[in-house]
Amino acid sequence: MHRCTDEPDHPTKSDARNGMSSSVPSNDVLVQAAADYLEQKLLPELEGYHRFQTLVTINVLRKVQRDLQLRDDIERQEGRSLSCMLGHTGELEDLRHELADAIRDGQLSLSDPQLINHLRASLKAALSVNNPRWIAQE
Repeated sequence: MHRCTDEPDHPTKSDARNGMSSSVPSNDVLVQAAADYLEQKLLPELEGYHRFQTLVTINVLRKVQRDLQLRDDIERQEGRSLSCMLGHTGELEDLRHELADAIRDGQLSLSDPQLINHLRASLKAALSVNNPRWIAQE
């Protein structure tokens, strides 16, 4: 396996506009607006079951918003990390499969420091989208 000295970066919010003109809000801004409306205007008026379901919906929208903001950076960083470990570039899914094959075939040890760093960075990136409060508890 190829060794690199670069550690994977932590995901940052992307300012990508999803190919839209600057006069049209990006998808993450639209999702944020919907979640904000539900949370600030509708939620205070609700009770019981509908309040709970609205809270669930708000959480889903916040997760989608984080995914829209972070996905490109997360995938780019994962691709760099995998390319560094495997010694070549390629499509992200192909690199993931190659890493799995290398582990399964014994070409890469589970105790390899570069693999451990990659897995930790990947888990942290996933948590930054799915439940960022878990990262804040470190």
